[in-house]
Amino acid sequence: MLVAEKFVSINGESRRAGQLAVFIRFKGCNLHCSYCDTMWANSEDCPAEEMTPYEIYAYILSTGVKNVTITGGEPLLQKDMDSLLEILSADGSLYVEIETNGSMDISSCKKYNVSITMDYKSPSSGMCERMLMQNYDHIEHGDTVKFVCGCQEDLQKALEIIDVYKLTEKCSVYISPVFGNIEPAEIVDFMIKNNMNGVNLQLQMHKFIWDPNKKGV
Repeated sequence: MLVAEKFVSINGESRRAGQLAVFIRFKGCNLHCSYCDTMWANSEDCPAEEMTPYEIYAYILSTGVKNVTITGGEPLLQKDMDSLLEILSADGSLYVEIETNGSMDISSCKKYNVSITMDYKSPSSGMCERMLMQNYDHIEHGDTVKFVCGCQEDLQKALEIIDVYKLTEKCSVYISPVFGNIEPAEIVDFMIKNNMNGVNLQLQMHKFIWDPNKKGV
């Protein structure tokens, strides 16, 4: 498995925002979003450490941190992901979250004791048409769907998807701004106007604590 970076920080977003987490970031992605903030990890020449699932597990244990975030790039591209998730989910002391971009089939992940945080790529990402909508048949109470929005069109699309798939009845739902592209107050105004009960506004906490382009945080 190709690990672009591994580190301990706080979780900047999703259900356990503000809590310590150990991050495993994998190299490579099948999408090319306009607002991607980890584009460096998607390039062919990105340096990466080749690790086995057991080596990754050993590193996680060495940190003593119980929240585990599997991210990328797109982690579900890694051929040994099933093996890693099986190992991690067998350890009942860990809370494992896998962040995926919404274009990959998540059904195989559901047999493991892991939480899925899945993006819906907004129109401004340029990748909206790549979303695999069958995934919404597999989303459950312990999962999260995240909408990263940079304009009114993105917000309108998020509202449509949330309503059509009744997401607030199935899982946690978050809207985050594309950093620097839209004011959070504009998102709040949209949420009020559309009575978006059960939807959470979330800012990427790590981008306010450190430089938004800083790695390893």
